[in-house]
Amino acid sequence: MRTVFPNNRAVALVSLIAFAVFVLTILHLSQSDVKDFSRIALPRDVQNRRKLEEGIDHKDVNQKEGQKQDAVPNIAIPDVEKSANKDVDNDAGNGEGNPDDDIVEPKQNPELDSNKESNVEEADKAGEKVNVVAEPPKPQPIDLENAHRREFIKNMTKHAWAGYRKHAWGYNEVKPISKRSHNQPIFGGEKMGATIVDGADTLYIMGLHEEYEQAKDFIKNNFSIHNAKTASTFETTIRFTGGLLSLYALTKDPMYIDKAVEVSDALLPAFNTKTGIAMSLVDVPGKSASNYGWVMSLASILSEFGSLHLEYLYLSKLTGKNIYEEKVQRIRDVLEKIPKKDGLYYNYVDPKTGEFVGSHVSLGALGDSFYEYLIKSYIHTEKQDKQAYYMYRNASDAIQKKMVFTSKSGLKYVAELRRDNAEHKMSHLSCFCPGMFALEADVEQDLDRKRKVMQLAEDLGHTCHESYARAPTGIGPEMFYFNADEDATSKRGENGFILRPEAIEGWFYLWRLTKNEKYKTWIWDAIVAVDRYCKKEDGYVGLKNVYNPDAGFDDVQQSFFIAETIKYAYLTFADDEIPLSKWVFNTEAHPFPIGFGDIRKPKTD
Repeated sequence: MRTVFPNNRAVALVSLIAFAVFVLTILHLSQSDVKDFSRIALPRDVQNRRKLEEGIDHKDVNQKEGQKQDAVPNIAIPDVEKSANKDVDNDAGNGEGNPDDDIVEPKQNPELDSNKESNVEEADKAGEKVNVVAEPPKPQPIDLENAHRREFIKNMTKHAWAGYRKHAWGYNEVKPISKRSHNQPIFGGEKMGATIVDGADTLYIMGLHEEYEQAKDFIKNNFSIHNAKTASTFETTIRFTGGLLSLYALTKDPMYIDKAVEVSDALLPAFNTKTGIAMSLVDVPGKSASNYGWVMSLASILSEFGSLHLEYLYLSKLTGKNIYEEKVQRIRDVLEKIPKKDGLYYNYVDPKTGEFVGSHVSLGALGDSFYEYLIKSYIHTEKQDKQAYYMYRNASDAIQKKMVFTSKSGLKYVAELRRDNAEHKMSHLSCFCPGMFALEADVEQDLDRKRKVMQLAEDLGHTCHESYARAPTGIGPEMFYFNADEDATSKRGENGFILRPEAIEGWFYLWRLTKNEKYKTWIWDAIVAVDRYCKKEDGYVGLKNVYNPDAGFDDVQQSFFIAETIKYAYLTFADDEIPLSKWVFNTEAHPFPIGFGDIRKPKTD
């Protein structure tokens, strides 16, 4: 078959026509509007960045489509932005929230708009200036978990406060089940407002402005120590004087100093003894003092007269009146000189002779806060109180040598001593010890001792946690034992819980000083358990048996529940508030500024 080829003229004509069509097509495209590339599919990270630049709401760029962010399980998660502007009802924070509630998104950064279109001149490697598009600043992440937990605890506080305000306002405490007031003789009278004065600084720290203003108004217009009859020197000092001094430190309102002076002046008769060792009870109108009749030889109690130093020293610094400091310094001097066996302090001292009575040693009831105040006085004075430091250090050595034991399962615990014999039990009150030893480790200069003491603090913190973990309620008992049948548990009658703070307090210090996340988890688990088992319609109550939640309740919302338990839990999830580098807490969790802060008392109106 023969192939037929076109002639040369035909080929040239066809080529010319094709070229003309090509040129016309290019010219047409160059004049068309093809600037919109929005329909072109871009990589996901580029799309998200463009949304960010354009101010469009967006989810986490690393979050897959359809995948929800983690939520705090089993709790009601409020809208953090809206909660400050609306009231939360009494059922808020009851542990019955929807884990699928919307997560609060970070607000758009207002600086993004100005950066979106900006060009920045930069030098390239050759030294020439080039224009580059500025990257928008990345939005700062919000710690939603901590925010949710703070809100949960604030709602617990609001619930506790609302029940007290509804059924016992002006009285000392509330009985949430009976829906009436509760009084303890230690406060000196029925209407001393213990919950108000003790809890007001917690309200202030949490930013509960309405509740704080209610408390402030009561203190200003209704609170007076002269309404009391016979009051506890110790309890009145740590709850009332301590609370008032803390409120001044936080707010700088001089009204609180005036009230603290009024209280402390009324308690001065307690120090009118031959040795200066304070008596336990003060008859306020009679201006006389006495000790408890149940104490052997009518002695004074170490944890009471030995735990006044922080408040009275701070009050002297604020007012310029040396009398308060002189009273507690005299007590300190007596205790320093008193003969001690093995460096240990017995729980009772005769105020007439300044000698120990009996041979009971305890870091629980009757002894606890005396040791706490020694190390805290050293910290409070910016490490100037050397007397307190050496007294504490010697006592700490004696405690570690004579009172610390290891259980059959390897749990460290602090026993009590009677006549040099160990009683292998540990009270919930003793669970403040992890915090005390952690503070000691924090200021210790000797590295070997620092590690040893901090390890003891963590070991004791673990033991206290085991007392909680081994109870079905997740709440620890008033007393737990170590023997052949019991290991951080209690099969006896002392297995109730009265909303005490000490375990949470100890873990709070361990969290702040080690940053080990497990302590935050322990505190969260404990406070959720309290909310679950102790919450009633009008407040919180204690349990009669932590091993059997059906055994009943004690029907008292203790004033220290708001003052201490809830405060330490809240501050665990609010690291920037009340830092330990600037504040020291008294034994009722009232913060005082280290170095006394501004010690000039402002003039009152």
